[in-house]
Amino acid sequence: MSLEKKDEHDHRGWMEERDLTVLEERYLTLLMWLDKRLRLVDYLELLEDLYYKVNMQMPKSHTEQYGLDNKFWYWYPLYALGSFSTIAYLVAAISGALLGFYYAPAAASSSGDPTVAFESLRYIMQDLNFGYMLRSIHRWSAQVMTAAVFLHMLRVYFTGAYKEPRELNWIIGIVLISMTMVFGYSGYLLPWNQLSYWAGQIGVEMALSIPLAGEWTAQLLFGGFTLTQATLQRMYILHVFFLPFLVTGLIAVHIGIVWMQGIAEPH
Repeated sequence: MSLEKKDEHDHRGWMEERDLTVLEERYLTLLMWLDKRLRLVDYLELLEDLYYKVNMQMPKSHTEQYGLDNKFWYWYPLYALGSFSTIAYLVAAISGALLGFYYAPAAASSSGDPTVAFESLRYIMQDLNFGYMLRSIHRWSAQVMTAAVFLHMLRVYFTGAYKEPRELNWIIGIVLISMTMVFGYSGYLLPWNQLSYWAGQIGVEMALSIPLAGEWTAQLLFGGFTLTQATLQRMYILHVFFLPFLVTGLIAVHIGIVWMQGIAEPH
């Protein structure tokens, strides 16, 4: 390397080092300014301490607890179905919230014309930028969630994880899978097309078949004995406002119990 090129290389390195030093000084000045006003360092230390405490309390899997890493049949991919269904639920919730900006739960229309709900769905699918992708993400994440929850319940049953002292969490799981079915059914009716109409009509007939409380159940859930605007409004409120809060709370309790009891080893 010639002397001129060496000097140029050294000068460039010195300039880069100086720029880095200036950035570090500005960063530290900004951090000190914020710390004096918001006590950032104190809260960062609290978060760090909380992280280590939480990490120490995380339940170990059967493989980790008994040191069975070298035995392939102790690697349980089915043990990830609970977290997998939770992730699918979060994706469905976020995509559903975005769809709610464009969906209109109205069944009113003139004779022979599509309903307002169906037209809003057509707009999402055909005219909205990335609307087709957004609805597809919501639809597939909901189906993946349903399948994952069902398989999760099968795994819990066949590995005996529902036994003492985990009976309460098993009951909560049964409630959650039931609400997942209601989630899917209420969402199936929201497009308000022919498939939705006849699925709703089957639901009315099933409600009417309940002994003694059949008519009351049909009026409560469907707004009557035939499908009307009241039916769509009830399904929308159930799907968007009632079930998400209830399911989210139960999932939090479900995960909290798993955290406290640890992951069940197979019986």
